[in-house]
Amino acid sequence: MTRQEIEEKVKNFLVEELEFDEEKITPEARLKEDIGVDSLDFVDIVVIVEKTFGFKIATEDMKTIKTFSQFCDYIEEKTK
Repeated sequence: MTRQEIEEKVKNFLVEELEFDEEKITPEARLKEDIGVDSLDFVDIVVIVEKTFGFKIATEDMKTIKTFSQFCDYIEEKTK
């Protein structure tokens, strides 16, 4: 899976399943502050990522991920 495919899938589930504003989702957008992801959203994201990409996100890993780009980097690394 290419980086572009990962970014598209992540952006799609953030917009379609979690109803975030697509215009706010940019590579440098901070997940919490700019996009508006809260702790309940993170639970949904963990489930969606597991279903979509086939791996579980470790809670401690999410503490270090701040931006949309970092989140896609993390998924890209885990799916290699």
